[in-house]
Amino acid sequence: MTLLDKKRFVPGINSFGKEKTPPGQVATVKFPVLTYGATPEIDTKDWSFKVWGEVEEEKQWTWDDFMKLPQTTIRADFHCVTHWSRFDDYWTGVLFKDLVKFIRIKPTAKFVMQHAYGGYTTNNAIDVMLNEDVILVHTFNGAPLPRAHGGPMRVFTPRRYAWKGAKWVNGLEFMTKDRAGFWEMNGYDTPADPWKEERYG
Repeated sequence: MTLLDKKRFVPGINSFGKEKTPPGQVATVKFPVLTYGATPEIDTKDWSFKVWGEVEEEKQWTWDDFMKLPQTTIRADFHCVTHWSRFDDYWTGVLFKDLVKFIRIKPTAKFVMQHAYGGYTTNNAIDVMLNEDVILVHTFNGAPLPRAHGGPMRVFTPRRYAWKGAKWVNGLEFMTKDRAGFWEMNGYDTPADPWKEERYG
């Protein structure tokens, strides 16, 4: 993964010091659509994003407000728990580590639950979310993120299996204690590290 934008370039971190293809994965140039349930239809004029929980004050953004936040493009790999990986796509949006600069997070916040249109949820430790490459994505390879892949906005977590980034994201809940998200409640591992093959509990 390489962080790229007009103002910054940080080379040499795309494999995190590990093999590029995690164990048990097969490289593909296809981008299969895997979704549980119906695909929500959200227009950017209707989209909103909220943070709540262990924060000093709740905040909410419209699409236009969110587009005013610092924008970054990363080159990163996508690893699906169903054993396929795509490599070196370009993802543009707001890095989580940049977003939190605009949120007054309480020191008691240790975990983050992602919430999405349609009811999907997934959980991560806040330390995982603070990885330098976790990004809320609206643009994929220079074009608006397709609705089937989570557009208009999804979370992308390159160092974790892809289910750990919610498609159609509309909020983040900061928590003191961990709580299982949708797939975690259905037997998937919480850490979801592809290089450790943390797929199913």
